[in-house]
Amino acid sequence: MDPAESFPNTVSAAHSGDRRAYETLFGRNLPVLVAYLRNRIGGAMAKAETPEDLAQSVCREVLIDLPELEFGREDQFRAYLFLQARRKVLDRARYYQVGGRDPGKQVDLGAGAEPAASAPSPSRVAAGKEELLLAEQAIGELPENQREAVLLSRVAGMSYAEIAELKGQSESAIRGLVARALSRLSGIATRAGILPPADGPDRRPPA
Repeated sequence: MDPAESFPNTVSAAHSGDRRAYETLFGRNLPVLVAYLRNRIGGAMAKAETPEDLAQSVCREVLIDLPELEFGREDQFRAYLFLQARRKVLDRARYYQVGGRDPGKQVDLGAGAEPAASAPSPSRVAAGKEELLLAEQAIGELPENQREAVLLSRVAGMSYAEIAELKGQSESAIRGLVARALSRLSGIATRAGILPPADGPDRRPPA
């Protein structure tokens, strides 16, 4: 089947309840959507809601809206999905700001929310979690415009053109944001000990 025809059919099938079509649209985008949201939420929202819950909410809302939307290609769908995730974060942030909502009274859905998973060894799991935490902390230190650009580019896998359209900026501006973000991440990683300095003192003396 012509790809130009198959993707709209996938969209229609997903809305009709076809599980395989749903996985094609949402399942393979969910991990990067969660990673994106994890680095976009903070403050009271981070205490009350998990990135996983927000990602599922975004997917449900987009699924409901599918009959009103037209996507000829998967990259168009992915761009829309992340646009809705961005809007979700802004909406929820306003919710927690209005009325001085007390985050201490919100239910912390993050506690114990991570499902148990089979793994080769506890030490490997611990190492993986530590690396993930360090990476998330490094990304969290970036200015917001750089953080979002690098997440969309390197985590969500969107092209510079897609990100430029999403954010209403030029493609060259997005390239610059991503380049500065990657350079800054390298410096943060070096200071945190994740990467050795380029000319650090750990050089071995000649034998």
